[in-house]
Amino acid sequence: MSVRLALGLALACAVTPAIAKTAPDPYVPTGGKTLDCVPLTSIRSTNVRDDRTIDFIMNGNKIYRNTLPNSCPSLGFEKRFSYRTSLSQLCSVDIITVLWNNGPGLQPGASCGLGKFQPMQKAPK
Repeated sequence: MSVRLALGLALACAVTPAIAKTAPDPYVPTGGKTLDCVPLTSIRSTNVRDDRTIDFIMNGNKIYRNTLPNSCPSLGFEKRFSYRTSLSQLCSVDIITVLWNNGPGLQPGASCGLGKFQPMQKAPK
């Protein structure tokens, strides 16, 4: 292979944007009614899918997807957020704040409103 061809391939690889590998969505809507709120004590974990989508994994293996009304910058990259509420529930009127891993600790980033909670179930195989 000539030096020019090797250099050309190297440059082409360097300027080609990385293509993100997105995992297939493991969930589908149940068809159930959306909820305005979910109880905080029932949230077992969360899975941030992208800048607008958070799956809330609840006790009893229930899953609620929250699709934010607007994109929340860096949420999909950082995959972590905080929230404050005076109630025992997390609701569609609440605000989340993206947490940046910035050096010695986590720093607050963009703040974004939640949407309604859509019941989901595992997709059939």
